[in-house]
Amino acid sequence: MTELPERNNSAWSPSSRELERRGQRRALNRRQVIIAATSTTFVLGTLFLILVNSPGWSVVKATFFDIKYGKEVFPTVIRGMWVNIQLSFIGGICIAVIALGLALLRTTKSPTLTPFRFLATAYVDIFRGAPLLLIILLVGFGVPALRLQGVTSNVMFLGTVAVVLTYSAYVAEVIRSGILSIHPSQRAAARSLGLTSGQTMRYVVLPQAIRRVIPPLLNDFVSLLKDTGLVSILGVTDAVRAAQINASRTFNYTPYVVAAILFLLVTIPMTRYTDRVIRRRTDRQSAEGVI
Repeated sequence: MTELPERNNSAWSPSSRELERRGQRRALNRRQVIIAATSTTFVLGTLFLILVNSPGWSVVKATFFDIKYGKEVFPTVIRGMWVNIQLSFIGGICIAVIALGLALLRTTKSPTLTPFRFLATAYVDIFRGAPLLLIILLVGFGVPALRLQGVTSNVMFLGTVAVVLTYSAYVAEVIRSGILSIHPSQRAAARSLGLTSGQTMRYVVLPQAIRRVIPPLLNDFVSLLKDTGLVSILGVTDAVRAAQINASRTFNYTPYVVAAILFLLVTIPMTRYTDRVIRRRTDRQSAEGVI
């Protein structure tokens, strides 16, 4: 019997040329990091020096960046920030439900639902075109003026309703764009398998559409969190209102800076997460050859 040649079990090792390439890439990366750090330090350092050496810096520092006063007002501002977070999450749930219904109505081709499709289109046009501030004023002051029995005049509830009405129009268009981005062949394939129109939308179209629009929906949620501060014009003691109350007593605007920092602490991680989701989706599409 002929003996088989002995298999080479030695581990693979890169060639000298490959090792040289890796070393060159590492050296290039280190050089780019050094250049980026140097340029960033120079630019930020220059801006900082210009700021602190400006003639009015001492006044600006005492008026906007009073650390002692900031610590004093921090508890009241952070309690108001909790109101903003509650409004965002409660409103976000309501917005998701209403926006999904609007998007489905706007994309349906059923003749029976034609009047509702026209109403959904009018709703989106009106609330997407009107400024949020005006909607808050109209709902917050107009509804109590009607003196309707059984209708609450709670400003926090009415402010949330106004935000939900406006943002539902924006989010509905985002979801609708996701639905329209699904290729018609997906629907045709689902119908050929015996699925009804409703089942096709539920099991085939919507899962793909929602996955595609997650990044813009996260951006809308970040905007929602910031815009909940507008309900303070109705008297809701959120972070902005708490900062306004404290600033009006001393004419020191440090509470506004404290409120801004709290908003940034919440929105920046969400923004970075959104960027990460977008980057992962782009890399996945590039790997799959999807344009």
